[in-house]
Amino acid sequence: MKQNFQSLKKQFKGEFHTDLLRKSIYATDASVYREIPEAVCYPKDDSDLQSLILFASENAISLIPRTAGTSLAGQCTGNGIVVDVSRYFTDVIKIDTNQNRVRVQPGVIRDDLNRKLLKHELFFGPNTSTSNRCMIGGMVGNNSSGTTSIKYGTTRDKVVSIKGFLSDGSLVEFGEISRKDFEAKMELSSLEGSVYRKIYEILNNPVNREEIQKQFPPRSLHRRNTGYALDELLYNEVFSEEDSRFNMCRLIAGSEGTLLFMTEIELQLDPLPPKFSAMIASHYPSINSCMLDVVPAMEHPLYTCEMMDKVILDCTKQNLKYRENRFFIQADPEAILMLELRADSEVELQNMVSRLQETLKKSGLSYAAPVLYAEEIEMALDLRKAGLGLLGNIVGDKKAVACIEDTAVALPVLANYIEEFSEIMKKYDQKAVYYAHAGAGELHLRPILNLKKAEEVQLFRKITEDVAHLVKKYNGSLSGEHGDGRLRAEFIEKMIGSHNYSLLKDLKFTFDPKNIFNAGKIVNADAMDTFLRYTPDRKEPEIQTLMDFSDSEGILRLAEKCNGSGDCRKSVEAGGTMCPSYRATKDEKDTTRARANALREFLTNSDKPNKFDHHELKEVLDLCISCKGCKSECPSNVDMAALKAEFQHQYHQTHKPNLRDKTFANISAYNAKAAKIPKLSRFIFSNKLTSGVAKKVMGVAPERELPKVGKQTLAAYFKKHQQELKVGNPIKTVYLFNDEFTNYLDVSVGKDALQLLKKLNYQVEMIDHPESGRSFLSKGFLTEAKKLANQNIEIFKDLITSESPLIGIEPSAILSFRDEYLRLAEDRTAAEKLAKNSFIIEEFLKMEISAGNILASQFTAKKAQIKIHAHCHQKALSNSSRTFDILNLPKNYKVTIIPSGCCGMAGSFGYEKEHYEISMRIGENSLFPAVRKAEKTTIISANGTSCRHQIFDGTGRKAQHPVSILRKAIL
Repeated sequence: MKQNFQSLKKQFKGEFHTDLLRKSIYATDASVYREIPEAVCYPKDDSDLQSLILFASENAISLIPRTAGTSLAGQCTGNGIVVDVSRYFTDVIKIDTNQNRVRVQPGVIRDDLNRKLLKHELFFGPNTSTSNRCMIGGMVGNNSSGTTSIKYGTTRDKVVSIKGFLSDGSLVEFGEISRKDFEAKMELSSLEGSVYRKIYEILNNPVNREEIQKQFPPRSLHRRNTGYALDELLYNEVFSEEDSRFNMCRLIAGSEGTLLFMTEIELQLDPLPPKFSAMIASHYPSINSCMLDVVPAMEHPLYTCEMMDKVILDCTKQNLKYRENRFFIQADPEAILMLELRADSEVELQNMVSRLQETLKKSGLSYAAPVLYAEEIEMALDLRKAGLGLLGNIVGDKKAVACIEDTAVALPVLANYIEEFSEIMKKYDQKAVYYAHAGAGELHLRPILNLKKAEEVQLFRKITEDVAHLVKKYNGSLSGEHGDGRLRAEFIEKMIGSHNYSLLKDLKFTFDPKNIFNAGKIVNADAMDTFLRYTPDRKEPEIQTLMDFSDSEGILRLAEKCNGSGDCRKSVEAGGTMCPSYRATKDEKDTTRARANALREFLTNSDKPNKFDHHELKEVLDLCISCKGCKSECPSNVDMAALKAEFQHQYHQTHKPNLRDKTFANISAYNAKAAKIPKLSRFIFSNKLTSGVAKKVMGVAPERELPKVGKQTLAAYFKKHQQELKVGNPIKTVYLFNDEFTNYLDVSVGKDALQLLKKLNYQVEMIDHPESGRSFLSKGFLTEAKKLANQNIEIFKDLITSESPLIGIEPSAILSFRDEYLRLAEDRTAAEKLAKNSFIIEEFLKMEISAGNILASQFTAKKAQIKIHAHCHQKALSNSSRTFDILNLPKNYKVTIIPSGCCGMAGSFGYEKEHYEISMRIGENSLFPAVRKAEKTTIISANGTSCRHQIFDGTGRKAQHPVSILRKAIL
């Protein structure tokens, strides 16, 4: 087979991979399944796809189509060739405003599409919880629905036509056709003709039609994805009295890539929803009371009717990103119903809200019903959207497992169904997790299981079997929107009967006689409890680490927290920071998910004495720039920066670090030496010849300018001017952490901070202390970082309190006290106390403004425009708004935050020769264009030393630290 792969690769325009790393990171999706594929490829165009199909047909190998890989039922896993179209099949081909339609390739992200459609006042309605990274091809494959289906229907309802390849490599386009056209199609001698003839043979048979109508979920249940949608093909002029036309797309939608390999999709769009919106968040003391309110609530014209339960809500309490979204939660509800209304005027909206409030009051089932508006609604919906990923945050091996999370039943029987479902859960001693689309009769119900234990794998099956019988009893659908995949396909025959199941097989093998399209999904599937991520009753690998990962029960379990939901794949336009290198390369290898997958795979299966000693791990972590975006933006809080630091440390135990890594790790010591001879060192780093030699020896990009030490250190300046900096009657005393970047390189910023604090009437103390250890952490020199961390903890633990806090200028240094120090500390109690009272200087100033100790009247009334780029670590561990708030204090300063993600420099990363290009591409994603677009008179603010250097290198603009801006503004 490998030889055959070589012949295929020769004619392949895209990328084709057979290495273990690629295969490992594509072995899973967002489901509980894992199977190593034989190859992974990124086709570049239609000819690549055709070559793949012909190759697969000749070699009897399955093609597994994949876009974002967020499927929950294992649709994107298998032992064939994974065909990832998310990289090149990303064009919005045509927007037709006359018919309100759009033609796209399958790799177009749903939210990105809607951003392009916004100017036309159109949008694509189906809206999944993964909408900022899920792609249209995947949505068609699964017939996705999401929060808006009660108003806009499912993806199937929006598909007008689909173009793609049949299993013989022939290109076809399916769309609406008349009876006459259908008859003409049957006359074709091609595979397409065979397909139409088979459809006619099946559906023209009255016995088959009767069985389909009897056994399939009712047509009124719009969320139904059980098996192939043969029932959807009945209602047209070919097979019934209805005058609608036949459209094969009704079948292709929901077929999970098993019938056709799509290349283009035409969608029907809707006008933008009404401008004014409100959401009532109705709180309930029980699941049952919540369910009983769904039917009366749905009598109103709702746009969403979503539910979250206490398990989901409790997960958000500790999540750095989402805990602020809990502002509307009152007391401790067992469930919340999120009911959204929209109208064309505020008066009409308020009338609708009043009517819904009256209905809820009449039922008397809820105990609170706050009304949310504008951005409050988005915050609440984001909380619900985060549900899937947040469930991965459960510490330990027990997880909320997708198995019966996709059931849908008719609304009138929903409460009864849930009641019986709860009885099943009680039988198995389970407290289920409830969240989802209550208004559509679909609840994502999840048992909490440990699939590393054989007995709980058996429970996994038993619960699924029992719930399948219950769904059948209520004439529902076992899969409402997530698809059958390898999770539910085994139960399709039970759900629709043996007769209908045989029809599905006939259909599949007419479309795909050699079974090359996503084999084992929908028909002829393996058992649901095979090919799981974890081997049941395995011996848990023992992995010793220097950093403390006890908060996740060890480093392996931290990697395992990644459930594959793919939040790290969201586009630049979606906002946030995670994951900068992926945003630049669009390569799955560079996602947080891929890195977690690789760590899990190799740490679990390695037979080496040093389980970290794998070049694959070095490769997959190479472009991780430790921005910490994943620490807050990943719902599962997979802390890849900590994982990378530990990996580097462990890798060094077998492979000694190179000269450059040693130099960058010890850069503070070198800067200290250079500071003793500032004139000479500044000349060496400035002179083209000497600096060029230094850069070449060190492997530094020639395009970079080497940072130069100040003419004096900040420590020397403070010592010389200590008496001048004293304050007679200070508001309070603060300790300034003299970080290694400010002390040697950004001395002027340090001086500005001292002068600003003095003028604001704060006494600043600076004491001798070692560096923060940031450069050691960035290169995995954890032994050295641990020593420094513990020295700093020992020095400051008895000095720092809430009344005398520790404040820092460089975010990456001071925030180490709140992050890595907690993993390195020998005295954890002291470290935690210190962490609570350690602040970026902007955080401290904001607190003092809020306390009334700093006033706008203390600053200039002159006008200024300021644009802020915040440090990644601040975004992850603090909040960009702190910088915004302090710079907004002068009354005529107009301040905006650049939605810039990461700058791309990331300490030494952007200086390294092989990383220079990717570093600049990261900057070009959003930061550089925003800075270039700003007026020349606009002040650019950046609180990170690396960020300021990157902005200058990328745009020629000099950015200022916020304290320098305020220092110039103070009266």
